[in-house]
Amino acid sequence: MTATSEPQTIAVIGAGGVGCLLAGMLARRGVDVRMLARGAALAAIRERGIRVRAHDGEYTVPIDRVSDEVSALGTADLVIVTVKTWQLAELGPRLTPLVGAEALLLPLQNGVEASEQLAAAMGEERVIGGVARVISWIERAGEVRSMIPPGLTIGARSAGQRYATEACAAALRAAGIEVVVAEDIELERWRKFLFIAPYSAVGAVTRLPLGVVRQPPHRARIEAAMREVVAVAAARGVTLPHDAVAVTLAWYDSLPSDATASMHRDIVAGRISELYELIGAVVRLGAAAQIATPVSAELFAELEPLERRARGLTAP
Repeated sequence: MTATSEPQTIAVIGAGGVGCLLAGMLARRGVDVRMLARGAALAAIRERGIRVRAHDGEYTVPIDRVSDEVSALGTADLVIVTVKTWQLAELGPRLTPLVGAEALLLPLQNGVEASEQLAAAMGEERVIGGVARVISWIERAGEVRSMIPPGLTIGARSAGQRYATEACAAALRAAGIEVVVAEDIELERWRKFLFIAPYSAVGAVTRLPLGVVRQPPHRARIEAAMREVVAVAAARGVTLPHDAVAVTLAWYDSLPSDATASMHRDIVAGRISELYELIGAVVRLGAAAQIATPVSAELFAELEPLERRARGLTAP
């Protein structure tokens, strides 16, 4: 992919709710999509393709090249990485055979550290920044349910990436994905972090959907954790707008009442989650910046025993 041409081949790494939704939308519009998947998801996509149930109806599309081996996928112009944040450290170095000569990688993980983790393995010039606005999940292997039209915010992390980033956005928009190209992707990552970290933690602690946790008394706990995120961001040189908390609370109010965050769903199911990369990161980054985060720390403390159990670090 040159600096001005749209990507012709797009690889999607991961077959979860975000990966299957984006791959399905891209393949539906004729894009050459390759997928890295494993286990039941790999078998289902090979046999039946991806089935999408979304805001614009239901459809099934085949994915011609899907494998659990990176080397079987050829090379791609754009690599969209949708695995969980905690999987990046192991995955990053494995992606080298997939990355074409001028390819970009677009990580869509929750949190504010994914691009840096991927760039450590793949090189700073390869990795742009991204934020996903998606509520989707796997109903069964290879079948994804989406509650809202998916949207992405992407942005260059250096001046040399700007034209290629615009070309990537054009290709994604052609598949019906809403894409905003941000001038300051770091700010946008913290906006998403402000949304997802407190909401995920309170939802997981209470095991209640958004329609309940956005109401008193849980709303006050979410708002207090959000204000801690704002303080940590400021200490790290990212100034969120003065009304960021109010705007984010209004965003909660606009979403479906039965929505839940992926971290919430993972913890309830006893799976490894993004606890350490979300509310745990608020606590960790706050401590590094000498910012007190008592509400976030309390939420983290309530959830960490469950996370340790899921990771096999404590006796069941």
